[in-house]
Amino acid sequence: MGVEIKFCGLTRAEDARVAASLGASYVGVIFAGGPRTLTPERAKSVLAHVPKPVRRVGVFANQDGPEIRRIVDLVGLDVVQLHGEVTESRIAELRHLVPAAIWPVVRVSGALPAGIRSLIDASDGLLLDAFSPKALGGTGLSFGWAAVATELRAIRGERPIILAGGLRPENVGDAIAELSPDVVDVSSGVESAPGIKDHERMRAFRDAVLHASIST
Repeated sequence: MGVEIKFCGLTRAEDARVAASLGASYVGVIFAGGPRTLTPERAKSVLAHVPKPVRRVGVFANQDGPEIRRIVDLVGLDVVQLHGEVTESRIAELRHLVPAAIWPVVRVSGALPAGIRSLIDASDGLLLDAFSPKALGGTGLSFGWAAVATELRAIRGERPIILAGGLRPENVGDAIAELSPDVVDVSSGVESAPGIKDHERMRAFRDAVLHASIST
């Protein structure tokens, strides 16, 4: 099975439709702040015509459990991507409230942080993103893939590894060769402006992932 694709930070229905047509396994909408943040009602409209096999991901920060459950139900989300303060106990709390998979986000600035094992055990997937003091995600920054490659080999196969952070058509092949993630997650790397996807760059990203999946 090849590497799956997640197009995130969607703000327009036409971009969601293109993502699905390109074979994306996941489409993401943001509720965590920043220029791509949508209201739940707007997110529901953006994802309204995404076919069911494509899984819908909501990106959250520090909303409480009942609010996340409300949005999951309204939008029809399959995955909760959890930024902000992510702990094993918070994941466990959401597990009892939310009928969706839970992906905690680990922001990487060097080696993988201590305590990552407990997050892996508690979650349905682990998303690695680049650390930035200015924003939780969508910054276009990448991190040193080689610095975490050995650590990732030790945990690969236990849960899906989702790789984000500065990915674009020009470098996603190198990222796949270095880390062999299960899913690659792109937002700003295929945009003409924040939240506005460039359909040619989306297609180029898909093609680069397909080529890398065949080569590795």
